[in-house]
Amino acid sequence: MLTAIYELAMMRRVSFLVFLLCIVISFKNQNADTKKGLNITTTSTTSRSFSYEYAASDPSAFQVVAGALFLSDDGKLEEGGEPYRSMEYDFYRDSCPQAEGTIRAMVRYLHKSRSDVAPGLLRLVFHDCFIEGCDASILLDDAEGVDSEKKSPPNESLKGYDVINIIKEELEEICPGVVSCADILALAAREGVVLAGGPFYPLYTGRKDSRLAFADIATLELPSPNADLSETLASFASRGFDLRETVTLLGAHSIGVIHCKFFNNRLHNFGRSNEPDPSLDPDFLNLLRSKCRNISSTSPTPSPPYADSPSSSAAPSADFDGSVSSSSAPSPNFDGSFSSSAAPSPNFNGSPKSTTALSPAFDASPSSPTASIFSLETLLASTFDEPGINVTYDGHQGGFGTVYYRSLLQNRGVLYADQQLMAGEETGIWVRAYASDVSLFRRDFALAMMKLSNLRVLTGPMGQIRLNCSKGA
Repeated sequence: MLTAIYELAMMRRVSFLVFLLCIVISFKNQNADTKKGLNITTTSTTSRSFSYEYAASDPSAFQVVAGALFLSDDGKLEEGGEPYRSMEYDFYRDSCPQAEGTIRAMVRYLHKSRSDVAPGLLRLVFHDCFIEGCDASILLDDAEGVDSEKKSPPNESLKGYDVINIIKEELEEICPGVVSCADILALAAREGVVLAGGPFYPLYTGRKDSRLAFADIATLELPSPNADLSETLASFASRGFDLRETVTLLGAHSIGVIHCKFFNNRLHNFGRSNEPDPSLDPDFLNLLRSKCRNISSTSPTPSPPYADSPSSSAAPSADFDGSVSSSSAPSPNFDGSFSSSAAPSPNFNGSPKSTTALSPAFDASPSSPTASIFSLETLLASTFDEPGINVTYDGHQGGFGTVYYRSLLQNRGVLYADQQLMAGEETGIWVRAYASDVSLFRRDFALAMMKLSNLRVLTGPMGQIRLNCSKGA
């Protein structure tokens, strides 16, 4: 009897020890998984994915976020065996110190004569980054093994390719084979935002160019101008943007001309009802109709992904914003000069704080020998004669973002997807917040554009440096 009791006690002790051992092993496995997860995050961040969160209510978080966006890749090797650098501020300070000044000077010169440059570049960088990341895949022409994104229905009306090509050719003269097309596009789009009255935002450089294009993905996954609110939010969420950031990024529709074909279905036969969109302000409806008198009230059946949109039965194949032509947004008081040796402190009134001026080394005037290479006269003479409406249709300039959000409060959103922001309680809150607080919008827009510009970036051997932005190396 005593022996049995003793054996039972021993078994209980052994069982308890085994239980404790299992707990210890479990904690060790969790710690190992956590460390492994961190390593995976670090690796993926340096190759194709950069993501971050920020305390939107705390402006001081901006510097912390900017510093945490990019991790070191020291120790990783290029194909030739040399260690490669990840993205960093002023990546080209040694290899091509004139790079950012040249991009800035060229965009500014073209903007003076062609005000569609800013909205064109902003749309171009969005369409590039939203599809497989900011890798300049949008710039590739058709070639063997490359199905160009340019011919994808949402991209058919994109402009700005010529501007990027001009800048690239100039940089190839200065620093052959050094500056990527992906960096040129990101930096040129930022300059366009500033020239249109938007905020300056610091950008790290060092992106590489994609060897591939993704036409099918562009056709299926770019947001539709006819999407309802849930579809728009889901589309942006698939790229890591939350509700607030989605409302913020749509503020890019503050500049440009939206062509009639992108909203004509709202004017006459909304949802095959033979009636206009009931959410449109009646006076605004009349204004839109007056701008689009020569456009047929019916349009071709849209290509995917727009066929499932509630109002897309008469919508053309189009991209999300449709803003492709000239903008009357004023240029801000921003001279474009800032130090490129250290990241500037953010200043959300649209200008960077600087300590050293960078003088652009590029003479972009039409009389300069450099400019003549690119047939700038032909470029500057190009116009767009499709009917449409300027987003600053009422003639007043309320600042970058202000007109857009205030128009939504008045049921005067040009695109159905834009006006849908007022269909949700939370999105409506942010529309009202940005309509009343321009500085809040500018801060959030700067952060959102930083995040957009870093989506799934290629670095090191993951990409290439194209010598011609429309052709793979």
